Amino acid sequence: MLYTVIDIETTGNGVKGNRITEIAIFKYDGDSILDEFTSLVNPECEIPYFITGLTGIDNHMVRHAPKLAEITERILDITKDTVFVAHNVNFDYNIIKNQFQELGVSFTRKKLCTVRLSRKLVPGLHSYSLGKLCTSLNIPLSDRHRARGDAHATVLLLERMLHTEGAKPVIEGFLNSRSQEATLPPALSKVNFDSLPTSSGVYYFKNAKEKIIYVGKANNIKKRVLGHFYDKSSKEIVMCQETAHIDFELSGSELLALLMESAAIKHHFPHYNQSQKKPTQQYGIFTYEDRNGILHMGFNKLKLAPNALMTFNTITESRAFLEQVCMDFSLCPKYCHLQENVPVCSHYKISTCEGICREKEPIDSYNEKVKAAVAHIIAKNDDIIIKEKGRNSEEDAFVLLKNGKYAGYGFIEKEKVINSLEDIDAFINPQNDNLDTQRILKSYLSRNTTNVIPLLELFESH
Repeated sequence: MLYTVIDIETTGNGVKGNRITEIAIFKYDGDSILDEFTSLVNPECEIPYFITGLTGIDNHMVRHAPKLAEITERILDITKDTVFVAHNVNFDYNIIKNQFQELGVSFTRKKLCTVRLSRKLVPGLHSYSLGKLCTSLNIPLSDRHRARGDAHATVLLLERMLHTEGAKPVIEGFLNSRSQEATLPPALSKVNFDSLPTSSGVYYFKNAKEKIIYVGKANNIKKRVLGHFYDKSSKEIVMCQETAHIDFELSGSELLALLMESAAIKHHFPHYNQSQKKPTQQYGIFTYEDRNGILHMGFNKLKLAPNALMTFNTITESRAFLEQVCMDFSLCPKYCHLQENVPVCSHYKISTCEGICREKEPIDSYNEKVKAAVAHIIAKNDDIIIKEKGRNSEEDAFVLLKNGKYAGYGFIEKEKVINSLEDIDAFINPQNDNLDTQRILKSYLSRNTTNVIPLLELFESH
């Protein structure tokens, strides 16, 4: 079997924006080096200072170097009918493949990763980075972070692995077209990947320090996780390179998976999750009595709205709701805080005020209307339970909304009889109501009605 052991240095601007600045290729038959090609490459862009600090390659060194298009044929020729070998092979392979694609050149080779290979054949080491691995195995490594030095050390590492007991079936398994070894991140074991379920739930990508770096949800966890490994976007490739372990939690349904994912993102703040990380500002409708005994209604940021009757995600929604309540119950725009700093109301579209602001309506009469409006709002916030599929055939999942607000979720055995809210509380996993959970639940409720049960009906049925 012929191998081409390859290392590249790059400008470091993500995967798609990454340009090759140096390439080294050793053609190797398992016993000796048959051919070598090493060259600086003009990336046709500026090399960042921090990359120069790492590799020593600066703009002056590559100014008169060949462009990639000028050495494409040499790379294709030396790698033809060989196995593409690199330390963390997907990084080097994908950059070369992407740059060739820009030139209109197809590049497809079998791949072998020396990180995964050494993890399999020499387990238990503290680190499998090229430098640490070479130190552990007493493999000489010179000119670190230069393509030829790193590629030559990788040749010596491959040679060591080829002569390790049990190497042949491992390598054959890695190169099997049906094997996913070349697709998996270098630090992730196939045993861990194979243990992932094909059912609904939430999954957690963790780095080597067991820190959660990404949270996702899926109807088929294994299939979705594999999709990350095939994704060639810069973010996905970098994230997968960091992934050393994957955990999961089953949900039983997509709704529970969405809610569990949202809660996990807000709790762990994973580095690679962009959405749902920032706490969202909410607004609440509330009432209070002033020194004259008049009941006011108004809206404010939720943390400043004591015992909010209803919550909204924007000021516009809050204001529109109050305007409608004001018209429906003949309330005063001034005392609903739809007009500020005015002696009497003069709202452009609300003309139903019966004179409380002009002292023409008795306070007691006005307050009764406010109380009726409050009762109406509270009545709209029914306690409901959403019943969903459980994680197995022996249980049901549920989502609880109290006064229209998300209270949490849980799982209950099918035989369990529920007679009261206290019975539900024994199984609930309490959660915070926020903009994202409201969006998820509103979307679900707009499409599903058969699984929604008012709590009073649930208790009455028992």
